[in-house]
Amino acid sequence: MDFSRLTAYLDYLDKLNVPGCDLAVCRDHELIYRHQAGYRDLARTAPIQGDEAYLLYSATKVFTSCAAMQMVEQGKLRLDDPVSAYLPAYAHLTVKEGDTVRPAKTVMTVRHLMSMQSGLNYNTDIPAIEKVMKENNQRATTRQIAEAKAEDPLEFDPGTDFQYSFSHDVLAAVIEAASGQRFSACLNEHIWEPLHIHGMAMRLNDGLRKRLCPLYSYDPETYSLKECTQEEIEERFNPEFESGGGGLIGGVADYIQFADALACGGRGKDGAHILSPETIQLWSANQLCPKGRQSFDGWHRIGFSYALGVRTRVNDRIGGPGVLGEFGWDGAAGAWVMIDPSNRLSAFFGMHVLNYGYNYDVIHPTLRGLIYEGL
Repeated sequence: MDFSRLTAYLDYLDKLNVPGCDLAVCRDHELIYRHQAGYRDLARTAPIQGDEAYLLYSATKVFTSCAAMQMVEQGKLRLDDPVSAYLPAYAHLTVKEGDTVRPAKTVMTVRHLMSMQSGLNYNTDIPAIEKVMKENNQRATTRQIAEAKAEDPLEFDPGTDFQYSFSHDVLAAVIEAASGQRFSACLNEHIWEPLHIHGMAMRLNDGLRKRLCPLYSYDPETYSLKECTQEEIEERFNPEFESGGGGLIGGVADYIQFADALACGGRGKDGAHILSPETIQLWSANQLCPKGRQSFDGWHRIGFSYALGVRTRVNDRIGGPGVLGEFGWDGAAGAWVMIDPSNRLSAFFGMHVLNYGYNYDVIHPTLRGLIYEGL
């Protein structure tokens, strides 16, 4: 193995408005590569150490969909169950049609939530959510907010298109209803504890605040970075809401343990069962209808489609090095996870810059290519 070009690329990223970053690569439960590059601060006084915590944003979705697939495996949840079986507010949905709304023609299912084919959007600034927040003294729960979202008309009939949305936040509420546990408690019992992951949480605590890497926002007009304030970082619906779509905070060392288990037949290094290989194969199988695939292609994830909460490689002739069945996702501040079950290979990349589309179009595909090249 020779990862010298990968290391050189990571060291070069500070010239591309990535102040600091951290990449870990595992194969067959062994850490085969780890490199930190750059600095926590723009003044270049505090090098990245490797113990930083990051706001994971949508990289949270891999944990959320994994928790749902665990419940599918246990028979507590079925992919084609109506969402209304768990959240009654979803029994009578409406769909936008021009300037009017009409009843939905199809029933929204758990599969639709997981595959982003639910018809939901990502707008949370709606009267129903404002109302439930006010009624609960700004402390509405995950399930209360998810049920309030059902009052918002859908963008299309469930199952007929793809749109990235609030679906996985609603999925977290479904998991709560099906498990009888708070969402974070479900993650802790069934994923974090078995894999000895102790540095993740759904909200900042004192330990995570000390480790939190400064968060930056990129301005494409000035090609510059601005550090986000503590108030911006801690902005959430409220302490009772646990976002299955983007609420997790954690570090590279913890996330790679999770990714490694999924790449190695669903078992951790010490044998802890997370998912069966058959369930992982189902989880990472393409789910998009023809129109949904056209919509997903607009995301420029070349060679990929969307499965049950993760991208999935469906064409290895385009999009650079990689193999069919590789899956994962990314986050708004640049986090990226790659899981390759056929090679028992996984990688996790941590950085902390918002509004930086170069991540998805260039940096992440380049990292993937250089990892396979290094092997």
